[in-house]
Amino acid sequence: MGTESQRYDKKLFKANLKPNWCPGCGDYGLLSASTKALSKLKFQPSNVVFISGIGCSSSFPHWTNAYGIHMVHGRALPTATGVKMVNPELTVIAVGGDGDGYGIGIGHFIHSARRNLDITYMVMNNQIYGLTMGQSSPSSQLGLVTLTAPQGVDELPINPLALSLGAGASFVARGFSGDRKHLQVIIEKALNHNGFSFIDVLSPCITFNKLNTYEWFRKRVYKLDENHDQTDIEAAFAKSQEGNGRIPIGIFYKSERPSLHDLDPVTKNKIPVKEPLGFKAQGIDVQEVFDDFR
Repeated sequence: MGTESQRYDKKLFKANLKPNWCPGCGDYGLLSASTKALSKLKFQPSNVVFISGIGCSSSFPHWTNAYGIHMVHGRALPTATGVKMVNPELTVIAVGGDGDGYGIGIGHFIHSARRNLDITYMVMNNQIYGLTMGQSSPSSQLGLVTLTAPQGVDELPINPLALSLGAGASFVARGFSGDRKHLQVIIEKALNHNGFSFIDVLSPCITFNKLNTYEWFRKRVYKLDENHDQTDIEAAFAKSQEGNGRIPIGIFYKSERPSLHDLDPVTKNKIPVKEPLGFKAQGIDVQEVFDDFR
């Protein structure tokens, strides 16, 4: 017989639908690591909500056995905010790609981090726009030849780790979809963290990004060792600046501070979704109101 940690149902969060990502896409690694992490931690599908934006990676909710909302481009985080604020008992996980999260959705990213919203945000960073056939994204590497940069990208890529640290995220990590076991451990710790947990996931696009391949990453990624102080934000910033030669993966920073739900005068004492609407006291027939929208 195995240990308790080995006896969990690894397929509990696996949907019957099969993903239609390109064979070998890095997003498969995050999907596998996420569903196994949730199952291992004994979460229940009825208490988990996946919320995504637009892009290849944002089809994520369709491939999981849980509640899901497939939102418009860049709007996963404000939707996640609404869901979590009205029902703090739910485990809310926002997912998306680098174009969705670091492009049109970057404003929401910054404000969700500074508010320390108690959700987990996972970005599948393939450094390209995959769904729309290979345009440069905000995280595309200098010199990368793309559909919109035939002579090579000439803009500096965004640094999502440094940005999240500066914005106030209380859990900042980076994983690599080519190392699923390590990525699963990061996700487990993110899910157990009270506050905004951000994970940038290096997720190779095998179709449109011919530079940042699995082989390219495997030559460069290394795991942060036990000597890295996860409570030292200066050390985390320093590690976030390491680039193409050596790319650290693991938990860069973790801070124990109250989440938005611990401080908000409503959510710290009540669960809004369970509160009465007050219509009866006003003599309003709610059913008539609902019927008007049919």
